[in-house]
Amino acid sequence: MTVTRLREIPGIGVDTLGDAADAVNDPDFLRLENLDTDLRPPLVAVAATRAAVDDDAANSYLPFQGHRSLRAAAAAHAGRISGRHYDADTECVGVAGGLNGILNTLLATVEPGQEVVLCDPIYAGLVNRVRLAGGVPRFVPAQPTAEGWTVDPERLAGAVGPGTAAVLMMGPAMPTGLVLDDSHWSALAGACERHDAWLIYDAAMERIRFDRRPPSHPAAHESLARRTITVGSASKELRLIGWRVGWVVGPADIVADIRLVGLTNVVCQVGLAQDAVAAALDAPDADADVAAATAEWQRRCETVLHQLAAYPVVRPHGGWSLLVDTRPLELTAAELSRRLFDHAKIAATPMDGWGPSGSHYLRIVFANEPVERLTDLGDRFHLALR
Repeated sequence: MTVTRLREIPGIGVDTLGDAADAVNDPDFLRLENLDTDLRPPLVAVAATRAAVDDDAANSYLPFQGHRSLRAAAAAHAGRISGRHYDADTECVGVAGGLNGILNTLLATVEPGQEVVLCDPIYAGLVNRVRLAGGVPRFVPAQPTAEGWTVDPERLAGAVGPGTAAVLMMGPAMPTGLVLDDSHWSALAGACERHDAWLIYDAAMERIRFDRRPPSHPAAHESLARRTITVGSASKELRLIGWRVGWVVGPADIVADIRLVGLTNVVCQVGLAQDAVAAALDAPDADADVAAATAEWQRRCETVLHQLAAYPVVRPHGGWSLLVDTRPLELTAAELSRRLFDHAKIAATPMDGWGPSGSHYLRIVFANEPVERLTDLGDRFHLALR
């Protein structure tokens, strides 16, 4: 019998679609199901990784909390964006990817039965980690509009109550591309203070914004700074998916607890990858590198929006994916996914389990296919739906 902690944790769907598309092994298939990208990582990171293969110090568990170079680079990076100073030794810990950092942070901040506030729809991996940690997700609905997704700041703040352990926010959010701004942080500041709740900020995509504005970081607000735990990752902005390196930055006391969880969980990060991530974060052209990648992802996004203009697609404000509302098509997301797979050679993930409204949406990842391969997307949809 399934143990209790797994009974409300479904799969994420992406694994099933990815395995099916891999099994077909057809180069004509559009791979729109998984949050991958074909854009190359920073050259400085690739060079540092190659050098690490011959470095004995990189082939070690130590230091468990992450190489000093990684922690210094991550603390400085989070500090630049938030306008805060973080001590690399006491206020930063390395983790084995951003989602490892999320789980470690939830295990350090959430008692069984306490609530964690999230937006809906949201990545199933975040929801499932809340449940795995014993928390109870409390969802605040984001609203699809002609301009993109929005969530009301006061409604978001109103979801924080006496049973709330943490608010878990991401911007741009997966899979909607919802971007949060100062109005959301201002509204949450008072609510988190009243109810002694943490704000866990998933910063994996914070610079992948299509409005070209800098990230809006919750720790930039004085009243939220001591409550904000930032979880960063090299996978999205830096395109270092296979490196499996992330970091957690926040107040020293809670970071010490998160470090303890890490020692008891994955133990340490990939040794060969840490200096590479540090080099990418520290590079003089780091922001320009992310901006160039973002411009290409936006070009692909606009191609998808143009191709699917006749369909109920919600515009993202950033990130790597967008959503199709399947209700006007009189199909479930799973049905649309199957039609696209069987008749149009498209792998795209139905969002069952991605929040209460997830089952209404199909996710299209635009980060892993070049524009040239996306220009017949509309024809493929028409073929699948005729």
